[in-house]
Amino acid sequence: MLLLAFDTATPAVTAAVHDGGKVLAESYEVDARRHGELLLPTVAAVLRTAGVDKRELTAVAVGVGPGPYTGLRVGLVTAAALGDALGLPVHGVCTLDAIAHQARTEGLEGAFTVATDARRKEVYWASYDADGARVSGPAVDRPAEIEPGGRTVGAGALLYALPAASGPEHVSAGALADFAVRELAAGRELLPNAPLYLRRPDAQVPAGYKAVLPA
Repeated sequence: MLLLAFDTATPAVTAAVHDGGKVLAESYEVDARRHGELLLPTVAAVLRTAGVDKRELTAVAVGVGPGPYTGLRVGLVTAAALGDALGLPVHGVCTLDAIAHQARTEGLEGAFTVATDARRKEVYWASYDADGARVSGPAVDRPAEIEPGGRTVGAGALLYALPAASGPEHVSAGALADFAVRELAAGRELLPNAPLYLRRPDAQVPAGYKAVLPA
């Protein structure tokens, strides 16, 4: 297996190559305004570092959110284009699940909640049991409306000072790749390459708008 993974659902632009046993190369840069500009060069850089030609890849895994519309769609469109051009399966991964997997591999124990910043004074969140399995979510709510199970991790947890908040702050493509590889090896299906927006985009057609077309 040679899996290319990337995520643009958080302010981080991150990509990695995984060979089914370990991460061969990974890149991680936080810049919420440059997803579209940075993703393809980042993908090219991790392939080069891993010594892998894109035609050798066997699959693509992409974070499908939840996340803001503008950044999230960059990753999804790129994954679809690469999958189509190279004839590869494209697997979707809930970004919160990837952060949870990273937290567990970094030593977090017990039940916990992952919360990322959803803007508008809200968080995207999901809760996990002591084995790291998701037990609720993903959902979007105000921080005061959720009841975290045990510790909390992620940018939203840190921003709103949720109980025992800690990192990882944003998703790592290496963790996303490792999560995808483990799920596939266990025979569990991943998600389709479709966005988990959880709410409407900020930009909408105003109410009462009337199109003016020539007769």
